[in-house]
Amino acid sequence: MIEDYVPSLSTYSADIDFVIILVGVLVGFWLILAEGLLVGFALKYRVKDGVKADYVTGEEKEYTRPITWAHSLILICDVFIVYFAVVIWIDVKQELPENPDATINIIAQQWAWTFEHPGPDGKIDTEDDIRMVDELHLEVGKSYIYKLSSEDVLHSFSVPVFRLKQDAIPGRIITGWFTPTGTGAHDIQCVEICGIGHGMMGARVLIEDSETHDAWVRSHSPPTLAANTVPERTTGEDR
Repeated sequence: MIEDYVPSLSTYSADIDFVIILVGVLVGFWLILAEGLLVGFALKYRVKDGVKADYVTGEEKEYTRPITWAHSLILICDVFIVYFAVVIWIDVKQELPENPDATINIIAQQWAWTFEHPGPDGKIDTEDDIRMVDELHLEVGKSYIYKLSSEDVLHSFSVPVFRLKQDAIPGRIITGWFTPTGTGAHDIQCVEICGIGHGMMGARVLIEDSETHDAWVRSHSPPTLAANTVPERTTGEDR
C-alpha cells in the first residue's frame, strides 16, 4: 500500500491516493487485456504452412462490434476517473476551510524555503512572527492556510505526506490549505527545476502535538512578547 512507503498525513491525502489507485487499476486492467489479446492473436494467426492469409478490411460488423464495446467501456471508466478527480480537485484546490486555525507564509527562493509562522498572538504578519529557513512547524489536527510566493524563479512546493504539490510563481501569491493528521518529521521538496542548486533545496515539516508546538512557539518568540502573550488555543473564529 502507498501508506507503507510514504505516510498519508493530511485530511485529503487518502482521497488523492484513491484517485491514483483508481487510475492504476482501470488503466492496468485494459493494458493487460489489450496486451494479452495482442499476444494471443499473434500466436493464433501466425504464419502456417499451407494456409493462405485472409484479406480483412476491418469494416465487417463482426470485427467492429467488439471494438465498439471496448471503446464504450473505456469511456465509462474515463467518466469515473474524471468525476472523482474533479470532486477531489475542488476540495483540495478551490474550497478553503471557513475557520482556519492559522495562516503561514511560504517563500521560495534559490535555493531555500522560508516559513513565516504566527507567534504567540496566533496571527500572521505581526511583530511576533517566527521566521524559519527550511523548517516548517505545524500542530497536528489544526487547519492551516498557506500563502505561497517566490522571490525569483519558478519553484514547486511539495509535501509528499500531505500529497500536496503547488507551483510557486514569481509575482503571485497562491493560497492553499492542509490539515496534518499525524505527527513526525517529514520531507519538503522543490519539484520544479529552479537552477543549479535545485537538488539541494530540501526542507522539513515537523508536525507536533499541542504541548510540543506551544513550547516551540514560546521558545522562538521575542522574550518580551512570549512573556506577555498567552498562545491562543483555538477555534480560529476571531482570525
